Amino acid sequence: MRTITSASGQKETILVRRSESADAQEIGSLIGPSAQAVFGRVNVIELLEKANLAVTLTNEKDDILAHASFFDHPIGDLVDQAQWEPFLQKHFRAEKCTPLNTLFLHLFVAQTNFSSASAKEIMRAVFNAVTELEYICLVSPNLGGLDPALNEILKPLKRLTGPGHQCLALITHRSKHFPCLHVRPARVEDYDDIMPLFEKQRKQPVFDQPYLSAELLEAKSEDCHSAVCEIDGVVVGFIRVTADVDLSVLHANFELSEFDGLCNVQQPEPDGPAAQSDPSEDEKEQTQTSTLQQEEAQSTGTVSGKSNAFCIQLFVIDKEYETRSVDFIPHIFKLFPDLNFCIITVPSGAPVFPLLQNFVRVPSGPTNLLSRELYICHRAGLWALSVEVRPAVPADRPAVSSLVKDLNLSEFLLQDLDRFYESHCDTNAVPLQAFVSEADGEVVGIVIIRDEQDIEFIRGHYNIENFIYFSHHRHEEHAQMRHFVLKPIFQHFTKHLFKEVLRLAHKSCLYHRLYPPCHSHENSCVHHLDVVLNCAVPVRPRRQIIYPLEELGMNAPSRQLTEYQAPFALSLISRKLTMEPKVAINARIVVVGASDTGLSVLEVLCFCPHLRFNKLTLISTHGFPGDYSHEDVGFLSTSHAYSSRDLAQIPVHSCVSVVTGKMVGINRKSKYVRVSGGEKVPYDHLVLCTGLQYQVPCPTGVDLSQPITNSQLQLQSAHRRYSGPVPSNLFTLNDLHDCMAARHWLHANFVELEDNAIVYGNSIDVYTTIETLLSLGIRGSRIRLVLPPPEPGMSCFTDSAVDKAVTRAMESAEVQIHHNCVLAQMNHGEQPEPLTSVSFTTDAEPLHLHCGVFINLSNKGVDYDAFKSINKSFLVFDSRLVITSTFSTNDPFIYSAGPLTIFSHHYYTEWSHADFNSKELGQELAAMLLHLFDPTLEPADEPPAEMDCLVPMYKQAKIQGGKLPGGYNYLHVTKPTASNLTGPAVERLQDRGVVTGRVETGDYFCLHLDRYEQVETLTCLSLKPLPVSNYLCLYGKHEQLLGQLLGRYNEGLIRDLYSFFRESRCLAIFHDRFSDFEKELRQIVSKTLKGDESKKQAMTEEDGSNSLHMDSFLHEESRAALRSSTVKYLTFNRNLLPMFAHPGQL
Repeated sequence: MRTITSASGQKETILVRRSESADAQEIGSLIGPSAQAVFGRVNVIELLEKANLAVTLTNEKDDILAHASFFDHPIGDLVDQAQWEPFLQKHFRAEKCTPLNTLFLHLFVAQTNFSSASAKEIMRAVFNAVTELEYICLVSPNLGGLDPALNEILKPLKRLTGPGHQCLALITHRSKHFPCLHVRPARVEDYDDIMPLFEKQRKQPVFDQPYLSAELLEAKSEDCHSAVCEIDGVVVGFIRVTADVDLSVLHANFELSEFDGLCNVQQPEPDGPAAQSDPSEDEKEQTQTSTLQQEEAQSTGTVSGKSNAFCIQLFVIDKEYETRSVDFIPHIFKLFPDLNFCIITVPSGAPVFPLLQNFVRVPSGPTNLLSRELYICHRAGLWALSVEVRPAVPADRPAVSSLVKDLNLSEFLLQDLDRFYESHCDTNAVPLQAFVSEADGEVVGIVIIRDEQDIEFIRGHYNIENFIYFSHHRHEEHAQMRHFVLKPIFQHFTKHLFKEVLRLAHKSCLYHRLYPPCHSHENSCVHHLDVVLNCAVPVRPRRQIIYPLEELGMNAPSRQLTEYQAPFALSLISRKLTMEPKVAINARIVVVGASDTGLSVLEVLCFCPHLRFNKLTLISTHGFPGDYSHEDVGFLSTSHAYSSRDLAQIPVHSCVSVVTGKMVGINRKSKYVRVSGGEKVPYDHLVLCTGLQYQVPCPTGVDLSQPITNSQLQLQSAHRRYSGPVPSNLFTLNDLHDCMAARHWLHANFVELEDNAIVYGNSIDVYTTIETLLSLGIRGSRIRLVLPPPEPGMSCFTDSAVDKAVTRAMESAEVQIHHNCVLAQMNHGEQPEPLTSVSFTTDAEPLHLHCGVFINLSNKGVDYDAFKSINKSFLVFDSRLVITSTFSTNDPFIYSAGPLTIFSHHYYTEWSHADFNSKELGQELAAMLLHLFDPTLEPADEPPAEMDCLVPMYKQAKIQGGKLPGGYNYLHVTKPTASNLTGPAVERLQDRGVVTGRVETGDYFCLHLDRYEQVETLTCLSLKPLPVSNYLCLYGKHEQLLGQLLGRYNEGLIRDLYSFFRESRCLAIFHDRFSDFEKELRQIVSKTLKGDESKKQAMTEEDGSNSLHMDSFLHEESRAALRSSTVKYLTFNRNLLPMFAHPGQL
């Protein structure tokens, strides 16, 4: 916060922030005739949408005092935006103005009293925020009178020639507003000025235990240097650098091959003419020698060649001037003229400070135990100030080929480059554009883009409107990034590269598609992807309506929206994002378990638009589930949290490192997780989301030669852990990998035989597994369903009609069912490989079955390795991992959520995370973690002592689905309920049920409403595929929102809910933005109700109107507001809801 003074002496505490679309109306009210005379007619929304930088100055009440918008080209059509540089340099003395260091003012407005002070403050803030900025120009074809505030700041550019017509050309320089810092060698007398800076920094130390003495400042050495920066003679920063660098540690922990291993590798010199006879072979041999030396150094940690780097030992700067840290860099490179690399290492959990924006972060693997981040700056990176971005020309072809020769998919890049040279189009006649970045005459990067032909598909399937106003971008302004390559030493220059590409190509939005590994659509050469994602924002996919296309006919959305496309993760770069800073988070966040909860945590963190998490790691037994195709695998039921398409649309592969293996240990002191493969995965924050798994059943081992029943068994025998060899034909199914392995084995070893398949368990998964076996062609007579004794209060199907239908279907398929069976022996207690027979105790005689394959879906609990890891690390475990209401364990750096957990006993609750939607739990846990890292959020407050005894109640539905015997598609959606309730169950009111169809005909649909007439439970059993995503939207909706469902049903007007929800009028409910629309309607009604009483009283006092007339007037006013909001909703979303008429259509 700063303070400014108006011309009349009034003082205001102000904040300069980036402009938001909500500011548009207030900014528009400040535009007067004088502003229009200079800047022309302005559409404020479009200006904010396309400005590279738009800033607003507000007071403490958030009233707007001033606003300024800056672009990377002059105002209007005075000159083509791609040609302003030669134009300006031809007609004005502006040879130092380049696209990198110059911005153009397109609008400045302010409240009259604060105009002068506001202009100065905005200029200061802009020069402070954009470190490379040197000049701000006002170049306009309009010759109106300039605001006096701007007259003080902007000075005329000296004219060299007369342009085609007169124009306004003014300029101001950084030195007038936020000058560069003066850097000089440190002196002993600076000690008293430097130490207070270190004291301020102690709260967030960047370097470990900084030590500095006056003697150290006085000491002089060729290898160590100190420098200070000052402003007006006052020291505001200090840096100490040294050439004493331990490269062996860096080689052992980081991939440095792209930086020549930070060494000067000595090349062998040829001895005689014979050695020079074949230069190409000689160069090839030298290159191979250099590569081998680097690979050897990388693998062994040894250093090959002389060090070519110096490092920053100490650094501190006053927070007010930290954006000018860059002024140190040219000075310290001059201190070491023979060294090309400057490096700095910082703690992994330390915040990223502005100096590092001029360095390149070197990625490290998830098993790197060095708790440091390495940043590198090359001497050539200083040339970025003179880097030029221009359209590619044929003469660039050899340099580009050399640049990309070692990269994957480079052949596609070169093919597109050749097509650009030949026809400026790709094979589908889509326009292509290619741009190269050049530094000191050398091509250091290339970007190839093409016009985005599927922008309507992208708009309909991804939430790009969270970041842009779509209507203010012409279709031809959208482009797709095909290829991107940039030398590592220039990667800090990437944002400017994209800014220039958008300007030169006359585009406003650039999209990048990332396809998953299991798809073959990837033909885009991007190096490095991390660099692109550092500049782009990830765009969330939108939930899609499943349309009854045949029934809609001509009222269906366009085929461009409904045609299938391979799924991809989408990122967006727009003009206004090219100067939007991102906060880099280097804290190591490790998620254990690819459960719905774990994936949900990662999803939320990956989709944070203004945060970039560099060290997210997932530890999963079988890797990332999105790497497998989910289609038609079968066996297990689904929660419908993540389909294969959903996972493909999450940028996990680009944001998360995946370690394949099981967690077998946690070292809380050293903060790492041991994985079954032997790796150690370090963490700063650990999230345990392993969930519950089916365990290999342990036979009771009782002697079946004597009559024995279940009642005679010891209760604890059922919970013993099996530790023997697992037979090759015994499958315990827990995830997609297990199901695929079982499916392949059955095809190869069982389907064509006559042995029995034993399915053991009592969850819904046993029924989906039986349907999968039947679908594989296995006769029902070969399948034995063995059900263990049910747990009290547990049932697979809460709807008895579904239970009966499934039982009848299995009976008709001749599947034999055995109830209340406990596994007693495998192969009569002998060697279990292969498993040929199993024996069970029952409530009567023992059961003996021949066995060709045994599919186990019983004994669900905490994985034994996970239990050992938790227990041996002294995390509190009481049948489950004990947590608080804020997901914390007894270790402040370890969190947990999902069925793995149980609430601490001091909550006195029967609820647990197993009773809630796992995906919602992950979202809430991620939101809690964001408070630790997101500077835009206030730190999470500790709940008051009396509130800490309350368990949070989560609202999203519990979902279960799958394909059941008989070919039934099953979906069950219900509100969370405590599974361990000891009191009597509450009976549902029968008159709240809406049931159509019958299970026998395969069209059963049951809805139950709560006492507020909102959908509480939904059950579908159908022989036809279910539009699941549509039906999930029904949960929690009031029956009146569903077309007065209850009343119409009671009147006999609804005979088939499936048909009813396929009607056009219901499709708006399934739209992904309907919930937001619903909230808006509630706000309108709430405001109307609050205003009704005061209006009614005023009308009565004025004319004594009768209450009936007043109620009618107020009711009509409310209806008009609701009607207007509904029309806006349907009009804005008409691309996906064309079946509704909108104004102007009829």
